[in-house]
Amino acid sequence: MLHQTQVTQYLDEQQVDYHLLVQSKPTTSIEDTALERGINPAQMVKCILLRDMGGQLALACVPGDRSVDPKKVRAALNCRRMTCVSLDEVESLTGFKVGTVGPLKLKSSFPVLFDPSLLLQEIVTISSGHSMAGIAINCEALIKLCSPMIFPLCRDHD
Repeated sequence: MLHQTQVTQYLDEQQVDYHLLVQSKPTTSIEDTALERGINPAQMVKCILLRDMGGQLALACVPGDRSVDPKKVRAALNCRRMTCVSLDEVESLTGFKVGTVGPLKLKSSFPVLFDPSLLLQEIVTISSGHSMAGIAINCEALIKLCSPMIFPLCRDHD
């Protein structure tokens, strides 16, 4: 049985309905994770942490079957060149290990951006903060909780 995480505890405190999607085995790709959890990759909220040349951080969230275009994140935030944060920095900046970052309960405060295509899904899935479980949640409820900026963020050639 998976123990409560800080994300599930937060959702409980906020009295938000969600469904825990527990995996039977570890996964290493979006496709494998979606298959193991019985969901469509397009429902998954993939979160990529980026930094601009001035040190500004941003969490770009796109469907699991799409890729983030750093140029679009830069344009949304009106900042200089954006690059992905190194893997060894992700946990210290977010409080979550690589692969378990979601848009809630982040250690540091920085803008969260959602691609509008996420809003086409009634139910989306985010990380529980644990690699062996995801959370299915109503997209509108998630938007209310994390108040993201909505901008096109996906690469055009996905």
